[in-house]
Amino acid sequence: MSELSFGTETAEEVRPEQGSGPGTLAMSASEFAALEERVLRAVNLVKRERVARAEAEERATLAEVRASEQADQIDNLQKEISGLRAEREDVKQRVDKLLAQLDELEV
Repeated sequence: MSELSFGTETAEEVRPEQGSGPGTLAMSASEFAALEERVLRAVNLVKRERVARAEAEERATLAEVRASEQADQIDNLQKEISGLRAEREDVKQRVDKLLAQLDELEV
């Protein structure tokens, strides 16, 4: 791994120090602070994205549960509609029979 030393170099002067071993990098305090700030922003961004992802997954799970419940309700309503249609047809036939009997009485 690289070692970091803190000097007074500017961004243009950041380069391996002469005479030091490979992997040594000179960095000013302001450069290190800027790097630290970028890392902290990246960490905060990742944290926010994880929270947002967890919330989205929770909403998706809840939506799946609701969809399943609604599918059950739809099935029940379709059965009820079929029953009501059958009942309506039965009532219609009974009314037709009654009307036919009334027509016979009038003759």
